[in-house]
Amino acid sequence: MKVLVLNCGSSSIKYQFIDTNEKAALAKGVVERIGMSSAVLSHSRYDGDGIKIVGEILDHAIAIEYVLGVMLSKNHGVIDSKEDIEAVGHRVVHGGETFTDSILITDEVMQVLQENIELAPLHNPPNIKGIQAVKRILPNVPQCAVFDTAFHTKMPAKSFLYGIPFELYKKHKIRRYGFHGTSHSYVANKAAEMLGKNINELKIVTAHLGNGCSMAAIKNGISIDTTMGFTPLEGLLMGTRSGDLDPSLILYIMGKEGLSLNEAGTLLNKHSGLIGISGVSSDMRELIASVKEGNKRAQYAFDIFCYRIKKYLGSYAAAMGGLDAFVFTGGIGENSAEVRSEVCRDMEFLGLQIDEEKNQAKAEMISTGNSKIPILRIPTNEELVIAMDTSKIVEEIKVGN
Repeated sequence: MKVLVLNCGSSSIKYQFIDTNEKAALAKGVVERIGMSSAVLSHSRYDGDGIKIVGEILDHAIAIEYVLGVMLSKNHGVIDSKEDIEAVGHRVVHGGETFTDSILITDEVMQVLQENIELAPLHNPPNIKGIQAVKRILPNVPQCAVFDTAFHTKMPAKSFLYGIPFELYKKHKIRRYGFHGTSHSYVANKAAEMLGKNINELKIVTAHLGNGCSMAAIKNGISIDTTMGFTPLEGLLMGTRSGDLDPSLILYIMGKEGLSLNEAGTLLNKHSGLIGISGVSSDMRELIASVKEGNKRAQYAFDIFCYRIKKYLGSYAAAMGGLDAFVFTGGIGENSAEVRSEVCRDMEFLGLQIDEEKNQAKAEMISTGNSKIPILRIPTNEELVIAMDTSKIVEEIKVGN
């Protein structure tokens, strides 16, 4: 099946057109600066051909029309007509407690997505805009939603409940939801495949490290805990997010600095993390360059980033009663040998021993032959997960009809 995968942000749309039979992307690209006169569409085809278009793209519907236009282009396209698109899969950030798996999008599903906006006010609205735009442009094409939160919905209550009055959970659904679920699921299954073992018999810790970062404890194929919580702010130190902190701290800062709720949210989500501590950058590459130049604040940021990963790795191994594999993924996890090396330093007691030669070479297996626990570096492929889930749902509907 040929599936168009869309990841709609507030001012951008990332897309891939995937042949699920071959598990390969025929085309991919991104539309940036939606709503501005200088919007940019960058498109590349499987054979390396590419094009960049600059123009006025005022909304998501127009952006998707641009994407379809370039996919239909004689010079740069990969389809002969819109009918070649058999299904559309959407990355949807928040499914709440309602959606525990990927699902065909219906009017009833859209209603629940609207109700979940308050759980993800920055992410779900543009996700919904993308779905609505496709419905107008490709009215006969089935659409599916694949949720960031779904993989974590089987967490036990001891993992997802917070130490607040239980009535607040019942009334407002305040709990740990977790995110990056498609990525954690993909690399955990890939790790089991690489190790030649059944994922239902493994205890795996996965670390998705990018501008946003999260870890997951995956026992017997199920996420039993994850670092992100009610929002993507909790857990690890991130590019611009604070991660874990004392809840009273933000109240103290709001009082001292006279911040509103919105200003406090912006402080924690946009001006904290690596950029907040270092004052240099939220980009790990630039941060490491500053560390090498002797910048102490950059060193603090790097050390805290790696230290928190170590802490969660140890705690998750304890929570699962052991560890069978540790996986790095995401932009930083896949590309920063320095981060991988520091995280695995002095972890031999846990059975982890990194091979620096393999680490520097960006091998998939970066542990030594003597390491009791395999350490893997696996590039994530969330788009393929979305395409495969979408294909499976649509095929099952066809069989049922």
